[in-house]
Amino acid sequence: MFTFETVDQKEVRRFRIAQFNGRIATVKSSGSMVTGHVRSIVENKSSVPPAWIITIILSEPKTSTASPRPAPRIRAFAEDFY
Repeated sequence: MFTFETVDQKEVRRFRIAQFNGRIATVKSSGSMVTGHVRSIVENKSSVPPAWIITIILSEPKTSTASPRPAPRIRAFAEDFY
């Protein structure tokens, strides 16, 4: 589990959308990328400017495997005449 604090409202909005949709979110922290599901977003009301504490459950980043596209199932029109 990874917890951090931010004052950036755009970043908080992005994490709230990721939490609502069940998507994985990525944040850069101390030069390394942290990826996972957003568990909670809590406003720290005692700070000025407003700050939010975000908790992320770590997960492995998805590696996209490029699979070749399958060949089309239909024949070309010209092949019908040969």
